[in-house]
Amino acid sequence: MISMFNIRVYGILLNAERQVLVSDEFIRGAYITKFPGGGLEFGEGTRDCLQREFMEELNLKVKVTDHIYTTDFYQQSAFNKAHQIISIYYFAEALEPITAPLRTTPFDFDAQQVKIYEETGETETFRFVNWPDLTPDTVTLPIDKHVVKLLTEKNNGTKFT
Repeated sequence: MISMFNIRVYGILLNAERQVLVSDEFIRGAYITKFPGGGLEFGEGTRDCLQREFMEELNLKVKVTDHIYTTDFYQQSAFNKAHQIISIYYFAEALEPITAPLRTTPFDFDAQQVKIYEETGETETFRFVNWPDLTPDTVTLPIDKHVVKLLTEKNNGTKFT
């Protein structure tokens, strides 16, 4: 079997209230909560990828700052068994106010997001999670769970430094 690498880049964006932005998605028949970001495209740097993903998903300009983590264990793709996932995480800072609709309830898709689902089979929405409420169970993907655990341990369960 030929193995392929699927490189993903994600951003940890905190607001002034020390809340973390997450994306609630319905994709390929599954409900997934993850950090904003997505797949690296050929010819693109990882920081450029993350800036593009925030612009595509939230119409938001961000500054990509400190590297947080790069996957250092084997993770098979949930969607393609021939792919190995490598995820890279950075902190991101919003350079402008967020104008995309934000929700307070997971998977609270509005009419426009339902329309997108009907056209593409996928949709997403965003919400902030209070830092004290962020646990590995908040997110769905195994590498995201690992990152939450690392951030929590690094900060002794308190606010980000």
